[in-house]
Amino acid sequence: MYQPPHFRDDSRAAQHALIRAYPLGLLITAGSGGLTANPIPFLLDEAGPHGVLRAHIARANPQGLDLAAVEECLIVFQGPQGYVTPSWYASKREHGRVVPTWNYATVHAWGRPQVIEDVEWLGRQIADLTALRELPRAEPWAVADAPEPFVAAQVRGIIGIEIPITRIEGKWKMSQNRPEADRHGVIAGLRAEGEAGLAGLVAERSGL
Repeated sequence: MYQPPHFRDDSRAAQHALIRAYPLGLLITAGSGGLTANPIPFLLDEAGPHGVLRAHIARANPQGLDLAAVEECLIVFQGPQGYVTPSWYASKREHGRVVPTWNYATVHAWGRPQVIEDVEWLGRQIADLTALRELPRAEPWAVADAPEPFVAAQVRGIIGIEIPITRIEGKWKMSQNRPEADRHGVIAGLRAEGEAGLAGLVAERSGL
């Protein structure tokens, strides 16, 4: 993706943290029928040089055929994002040569997908994903709470995907290219509109 140096973040820790906080990735493949994209929840394992992504999709999903055939796929993870009005900039009051923009954080990961039909792998995948998402709940639900024949039937209806990441890029576009006074204005404006999380990222990335 387009990467001006002041927005680029090559920190594996930061990239992985965003994936874990926003695990619904857009899985993109280019198959015989053209481009296909599906939003899929992913798990991230700390393995290899960049990590390994795990997921599952419906067996009926035609993207599964692409995943079995392609050399590479792309997964886009979208973090916090929001509109930035030039009305927040001190520069607007000084000279007026300002335009709107959009702040966002995103991580793109590439790798060669492996389609997995092993029942034990699939069972671990759905159990791990469920346990992770249920963990904060007072009474977490577990896959084992459902009748075993029902779970087995559900597993027969899915295929697994494992993607060792071969390339990964992170981008945090958080007004780093603006003068300090403008960045202070963006932080104040976002907080006033209830976007405290995005404001905090602007402050963190700007060293303010």
